[in-house]
Amino acid sequence: MITGSCLCGAVKYSLNGPMGEIVHCHCETCRKTHSSAFSSVAAVADTDFNLQVAVNQLGCFESSPGKRRYFCQACGSHLYAKRDNTEHVILRLGSLDDSSLTVENTPRERNHIWVSQQANWYQRDAELPAFDEYEPSISD
Repeated sequence: MITGSCLCGAVKYSLNGPMGEIVHCHCETCRKTHSSAFSSVAAVADTDFNLQVAVNQLGCFESSPGKRRYFCQACGSHLYAKRDNTEHVILRLGSLDDSSLTVENTPRERNHIWVSQQANWYQRDAELPAFDEYEPSISD
């Protein structure tokens, strides 16, 4: 079983199904939210995402119209995002508990998106496909 949590442990989750392929997002909101060059994410079906939260510990912020980012109000760890009218969450892979991962249950890296907003100081590995915004065939 794949599990994850925030830094302080007040918010935990488990997955009852597979994660989608890994996408590295370079948009400005992901960079600012995670204080990093990009955010590594994977889609998980709503029905496969089981959240366990201490009372009043889960906060959310609407970072763009129809997209909310969820985080622990105690330690600030960002855990997932959710777009209106979708049937999946956007899981922040930095919150995964490493002990729950194996070669068999870790999806492959798919691509980099929003490289038009990439941090100027970051040099991307050219091995994966990259798109200025979303991948043309994906409607996240």
